[in-house]
Amino acid sequence: MKKGDILENIVAETMAAEGKCVARYNDLVIFIQGCAPGDTVNIELTKIKSSFLEERAVEILKLSTNRSTPFCSHFGTCGGCSWQHINYETQLVYKQQQVVDNLERIGGLALPPINSIIGSANTKYYRNKLDFTFTANRWLTKEEMSSNLNFGEPGLGYHIPKMYDKVFDVSECFLQPHPSNEIRLSVKKIATENQIPFFDLRKQIGFLRTLTLRTTSTGEVMVILQVTYEKMEWIELILNELALKFPSITSLNYIINGKKNDTFHDLNIICWKANPFITEKMIAPHGTELQFR
Repeated sequence: MKKGDILENIVAETMAAEGKCVARYNDLVIFIQGCAPGDTVNIELTKIKSSFLEERAVEILKLSTNRSTPFCSHFGTCGGCSWQHINYETQLVYKQQQVVDNLERIGGLALPPINSIIGSANTKYYRNKLDFTFTANRWLTKEEMSSNLNFGEPGLGYHIPKMYDKVFDVSECFLQPHPSNEIRLSVKKIATENQIPFFDLRKQIGFLRTLTLRTTSTGEVMVILQVTYEKMEWIELILNELALKFPSITSLNYIINGKKNDTFHDLNIICWKANPFITEKMIAPHGTELQFR
């Protein structure tokens, strides 16, 4: 066997990490990208190891009954919701089994009986923090390239899985509640209309680096804009527009980061308006209200 070979009529048996499925071929374990457990697929070989193969599904011959229609237009490009094509009840079963396997097979632990996972009431808009990356040259999908879309377009979104310098532009994300999408889109619009340079991850040039959004169940919103150098004309232009358009923002901040990476735990977070914190509340099991920043 060699890379690029096609294996036909392979049945995906179960799930592995990172949204991959597991199948078997001639006593070899196969990890397949792009299918669901129960699918029958034709697959293309992408990696060969002594004890396993890695492949990607190139044709789905029979759909699994465990499938669900992905609700996000970025599914397949973004690595954030890699199980979206599987119904939630089935996801819980496989996620629980992965935890048990890791503790028993890898950790060598003897576990007591395990209770079933309690599913979340929300399968959308459940995150309270997201980090978006600016890019001077956004990633183009095959469909976009075939439509003759220009290269070199700026973007604000997420990294392509395992590619630090490749970022795709997010049009809508279902992870964080309102006004996350609206704030991200507004920042991009302000920056592009005023020709504020987005950061080039390869060349390490540009101004706008990252946008961090935090939300709470009480409706508070924190914005942290990370830039490479201090140019208050641009910083205040963006933050002023956000303050006017989104009165729900209770903490507006910026960071000057001239380093080669985006980490900022060692840098000053400058509170530009309102509070330097947001407050979250939750009810403890005994009924007491907990409050923390």
